[in-house]
Amino acid sequence: MRKLIWGIVEFREQQLPRYAEHFRELADGQSPNTLFITCADSRVAPNLLVSSDPGELFTMRNVGNLVPPATADGLSTGDLSEASAIEYAVKVLEGANIVVCGHSGCGAMKTVLAPGPLDDTPNLTAWLHHARPTATRLAQDVAPGYGLTPYDRLSQLNVLVQLEHLMTYPIVRQRVAAGELALSGWWFDIATGDMYSYERARRSFGLIDRAMAERMIAQIARSHGSS
Repeated sequence: MRKLIWGIVEFREQQLPRYAEHFRELADGQSPNTLFITCADSRVAPNLLVSSDPGELFTMRNVGNLVPPATADGLSTGDLSEASAIEYAVKVLEGANIVVCGHSGCGAMKTVLAPGPLDDTPNLTAWLHHARPTATRLAQDVAPGYGLTPYDRLSQLNVLVQLEHLMTYPIVRQRVAAGELALSGWWFDIATGDMYSYERARRSFGLIDRAMAERMIAQIARSHGSS
């Protein structure tokens, strides 16, 4: 906690002068282009990984970067917090992109693959129930990431399943169909610092280097006419 407190002082004294005008502008409202859904894991730092400034990402974090699916009438089958963030980002903020980002060494995925639930964690156990369908698919050997550990393969597959879950929300389906919203699946390798993006044509996650970035941007532009 001491490090956090002194970190505030350091930011105020060294960084805030550079951001002061930007924060004054943000005080009037936000208009982030992307809803970034990722894990609560402390090793995953979205703004650092994508080199973004305050106000550019609308971030939703939870254990395992899970998105419980919606019912036919659009109500979440899980925590309303996730569903509310999706609706707010898409309907109110009119974001044009949603990214689901998993990562290597995910404790949630390891727990899902563990032989039994953790002791004295009823809420965590209930929450991770939303990842059980993904584990079932992994057992059927339909996951990407051959050569990775089972929990990293589960983590990559989990990203794809959450993209499917997003499409159960009417507002998301409608915006995607209209070409106003694009969904992307990313995966962060903590050991190397590399970010990967799922390529449907190849059915695998590819490294986001400069060439991949150019292809991704072109694809997004084609999908909803935005750069």
